[in-house]
Amino acid sequence: MTPAAGPISVLLAEDMHLVRGAVAALLDNEPDLDVVAEVSTGDGVLPAVLAHRPDVVVLDVDLPVMDGIAVAASLRERAPDCRVLVLTALGRPTVLRNAMAAGVDGFLAKDAAPTELAPSIRAVVAGERVLDPALAAAALRLRDNPLSEREVEVLRLAADGADTAEIARRLYLSSGTVRNYLGAVVTKLDARNRLDAVRIAVEHDWL
Repeated sequence: MTPAAGPISVLLAEDMHLVRGAVAALLDNEPDLDVVAEVSTGDGVLPAVLAHRPDVVVLDVDLPVMDGIAVAASLRERAPDCRVLVLTALGRPTVLRNAMAAGVDGFLAKDAAPTELAPSIRAVVAGERVLDPALAAAALRLRDNPLSEREVEVLRLAADGADTAEIARRLYLSSGTVRNYLGAVVTKLDARNRLDAVRIAVEHDWL
């Protein structure tokens, strides 16, 4: 995509009104950037993009109704010419990996310097990829989650302090089956015990 002729049109998708207002005010100071629409829920992004045809969407990940990752994926399919810059407080490697898989063009943490936002918008509109180097490096080092959905459910309950009997009751399993799942989790994660498995899973953002 070539840089936009005239001001770059921007759509803001952020559910926190103060944050959205602060970002809009920040961009208003840039003569080549024009905020054409603001939305507060994920399901409102695509209709607003189709109505206003912005050059770029500045998108929060943690949006109500429809999360930002799902929004980004829908934009890639329905509005492929629109660039997507994620601006989020969820600056974790797994979130970055999921965002990249959804086709975003940039990923910026909300605790980045305010002076980084406008240049990042210009960069993604010019076809560049904008990523935090340290976060990108951490994302590349991540292991894929080796646990099944059921194993994650069991381990999540164990992490919350539930014993074997309670996990079995809540998941409608036998106690023996729960013990088998927990044993498989410990083995797959090369953990010393159940607590160590929880620690490893939390560190990798698998829970």
